[in-house]
Amino acid sequence: MKHHRVRRYTVLLSRPGQASNVYSFSPWLIGLLVGVLLFWTAAGTYLFIEHRRGETAGVRLAALSTQARQLSLQLESQKTRNNRLSRQAISLMNQLDKLEGEINSLRKRAGLPQVKPAPTLGKVPQGGGVPLDVQGLLGTTDARLAVLVRDLNRNVAPALNNRLAREGARPVGYPIDTTTYIASGFGVRRNPFGSGYESHNGDDLPAAYGTPIHATAPGRVVFASWGSIFGYHVIVDHGYGYRTLYGHMSRMAVKVGQRVGRGQVIGYVGSSGRSSGPHVHYSVFVGGVAVNPTPYLQSIQQAALN
Repeated sequence: MKHHRVRRYTVLLSRPGQASNVYSFSPWLIGLLVGVLLFWTAAGTYLFIEHRRGETAGVRLAALSTQARQLSLQLESQKTRNNRLSRQAISLMNQLDKLEGEINSLRKRAGLPQVKPAPTLGKVPQGGGVPLDVQGLLGTTDARLAVLVRDLNRNVAPALNNRLAREGARPVGYPIDTTTYIASGFGVRRNPFGSGYESHNGDDLPAAYGTPIHATAPGRVVFASWGSIFGYHVIVDHGYGYRTLYGHMSRMAVKVGQRVGRGQVIGYVGSSGRSSGPHVHYSVFVGGVAVNPTPYLQSIQQAALN
């Protein structure tokens, strides 16, 4: 049985009362129309899916962009905070360096050995950035401060207070506030009342009768009475082995046991006792031994420089 291939299709369209229309077309045209329809449908579906994917990707991209900007702002804020903390810590370290230098000066003043300065950890560079771990730097600062404070309280302060108290007990300056000179100095001298020589344990400072006599250091009066050699005289104990004697007074202004301050009036110039004229005999004793008082006649300012 033979099969005949269809060469053309014919379509008859008729309407009541009108002439019929006949359409004739080849089979390949049907295939073309079907192919175009399928392609258009597939393309539309693909574009729709890609459009939805693009919208989803755009939303995700916008969210990621926002998140990235937030992270960037947080990072910059943290870097700025770290830089500020680092600079503050370095500033504290520099202040500690100065404090350490001042404490070393106090140690020297107190007669203590110098402390080796801690190593400098550096400075923050001008370009920014964090040159050192901030927490570590702050921890180092706290540790150094604790060491300095402990050294100051345990070692420097007691030694310095003792040194200052000893220096405060040292007699300084002239016992009279007037122009004078050393008429007879410390040591062996010719006997002013006879022949031969004698030992003189102080300096004789001439002054007008009644000139006030001042204590040359703070202390406690341990003697205030008459003696055959120094007449009316006062002895003040200043502590730390220091004592001073003021002789030949016309009258005394203090009593035994009385506390006196540096510069306080303790009596007045006279010529009582073994004396040839109005003056004050001034003696300095260290550890119970009379020493040359001349070096002690310097001013407080000169003593501080020495």
